[in-house]
Amino acid sequence: MSLEIVVRKSVCSQNKFIQAVIFLVLCILAVSGHSMQLIADDFDREPIRYRDSEPNNPISKLQQALKSSTKSLDYSPLSGYLASLLKALDVPENSQTLVFSKTSLQRERISPDRPRALYFNDDLYIGYTQAGEVLEISVADPRLGTVFYSLDQERSKTPFFMRQTDSCLLCHGGSQTLSVPGHLMRSVFADADGQPLLASGSFRTDQTSPFAERFGGWYVTGNLGKQFHLGNKIFTKQQSHRDVDWSKGMNLKLLDTLVDTSPYLQNSSDVVALMVLTHQSEMHNRITRANFQTRQALHYEDALNKALGEPTGHRWPSTTSRIKSACEPLLEYMLFTEETPLNSEVIGSSTFAKTFASRGQLDRKGRSLREFDLKTRLFKYPCSYLVYSDSYKNLPREAADYILKRLEEILAGNDKSEKFRHLSPSDRTHIREILVDTKVIH
Repeated sequence: MSLEIVVRKSVCSQNKFIQAVIFLVLCILAVSGHSMQLIADDFDREPIRYRDSEPNNPISKLQQALKSSTKSLDYSPLSGYLASLLKALDVPENSQTLVFSKTSLQRERISPDRPRALYFNDDLYIGYTQAGEVLEISVADPRLGTVFYSLDQERSKTPFFMRQTDSCLLCHGGSQTLSVPGHLMRSVFADADGQPLLASGSFRTDQTSPFAERFGGWYVTGNLGKQFHLGNKIFTKQQSHRDVDWSKGMNLKLLDTLVDTSPYLQNSSDVVALMVLTHQSEMHNRITRANFQTRQALHYEDALNKALGEPTGHRWPSTTSRIKSACEPLLEYMLFTEETPLNSEVIGSSTFAKTFASRGQLDRKGRSLREFDLKTRLFKYPCSYLVYSDSYKNLPREAADYILKRLEEILAGNDKSEKFRHLSPSDRTHIREILVDTKVIH
């Protein structure tokens, strides 16, 4: 990995030493990013300034509406503000999934008998715990990545969303979330109290994870055929991944034999919702990483140009390399590279799949990126529906231009690399036509 070292005749002799020192420091910062990762808390510095920047997302907008009394939230003695909040933010109740491992903020209130419920749409994740003091909320902010909030579950004239930073970033701001404020879906070996048996190992879950490593500590309803998973299972300290009774807890339509679901809004923890959540949570992290790293590369380049007297906007090869390094992982995930294939048809246990698909943007032939396959893979057309999200639309222009160019190459069949070999010619044609008709690409 080489530094861009250039000697400039225009540097005045009396400033030469200072300029050279600045130049070398900035070059180190701007070095090609093929192996570079964001360092935790880098996002608190320029140009991100995560903690002291004002969020602009659905929660911050709802807070303003509550403050001005143009919107209100209703309170229920059973679930507090949960149902009203879901309605206000257009989060479907049938997105409910239930996690019983003690792996969140209110862990002392979570157990197999009292699981935590998680609801989500394309931008928001809302966690509800029985008798919990707060609702836990994370939202994809177009500029700041994942922003965390809590909402007090005591009745109030003006409900207030408290932004959370340090307490959430301990788990949601390090290497497990690509070193950006992000989401983390974990699969653990949970005991009868919901405590993760960390000595048995745990798994970070995304769309590339084998099913045998997914959903530990979660309830799962629906039919997965012979695709075994860790959901619906309680473990002891003596057990490990080698000792799993794979037949136990498989293909449950209802949870009534495992847990009382009457305190929740739904009686399911739908496997299709879980699979969408698996894709979406990591996709948000990849978008944030591409956003942050591109902005940092441009910020370093601007400082470098000023130090060396280059014109504003002068493009260094290292900046181009860093943008590529930031965007390629997003592009690969977006097109479902290395997605774990299905070997049996997946059938959900609720109306989630129908609701989710109905929200798709249709092309002139009635196709949508939200159409499910569920026989050999998750989606019929393997390109993420989050290309329509505000977070994706607000990527820096340089990142968006890079991704657009690469999409054209891949979907035209000009990129025949191994990473995209899973896309058949018909896949590429269908995806391109959908993206053109819905104005993602031209």
